[in-house]
Parts: sequence; structure tokens; C-alpha cells
Amino acid sequence: QVQLVESGGGLVQAGGSLRLSCAASGRTISTYAMGWFRQTPGKERQFVARISSGGGSTYYADSVKGRVTIARDNATNTVGLQMNSLKPEDTAVYYCAAGRRLTRTPGDSDYWGQGTQVTVSS
Repeated sequence: QVQLVESGGGLVQAGGSLRLSCAASGRTISTYAMGWFRQTPGKERQFVARISSGGGSTYYADSVKGRVTIARDNATNTVGLQMNSLKPEDTAVYYCAAGRRLTRTPGDSDYWGQGTQVTVSS
């Protein structure tokens, strides 16, 4: 089992930046692809970013490409999401996920964190 705990969410003005962190425990995440998803009330969970198990490959949703960077540190069992030039439409609960076959489809993830709220004011 992998336990994931997100942190770093908060309230920021449009154009600002936030860095989200995801701390994993239970087992090493070095063999898992990691990802970030987001969700707003009444909508399906939406893919944001993915990083391969070794960190050599990243993939982003078109809506955040160029503004968001995902990174991981397998030595500390952590994953980060740097978000810049934030927009009000980025407001959501952000979830960290782990999966051996993690894709942009939420159902392909094996483990989830509890989420952290990001609110971007206009």
C-alpha cells in the first residue's frame, strides 16, 4: 500500500504561483508513475500532469502546458507540482496519484491522496 499526502494548496491571486507537494509512505514510489489530477464540484476528475517512474518523461494536459511542472525525488519519496501564471479556472481540489500504469484516465491510478484545495482569485 502507498499512502499519499498532499500539501501546499491555498488561495492565490491570478498570475501567482503555488507549489504543491505529495509525500508518499508505505513503500517506495520509485516503481510507480506519479500524477496530479484536479476536480471541481460536480465535474469529473481531470488529468493535470504525469511523470514516469524514473522521472525522465513528463506529460501535461493542454490546459496547463507551459505553466506547470511536475517533478519527483525518489530518494525522499516525494512529488511536486510547480504551478505558475495561475488562472481562476485552475481553482480545484488537486490530487496526487500513483500507479504502475498511470495514464490521464483516473481509473488507471492505484493510489490517491486526500487532495488539497487550490483557489485562484481574479
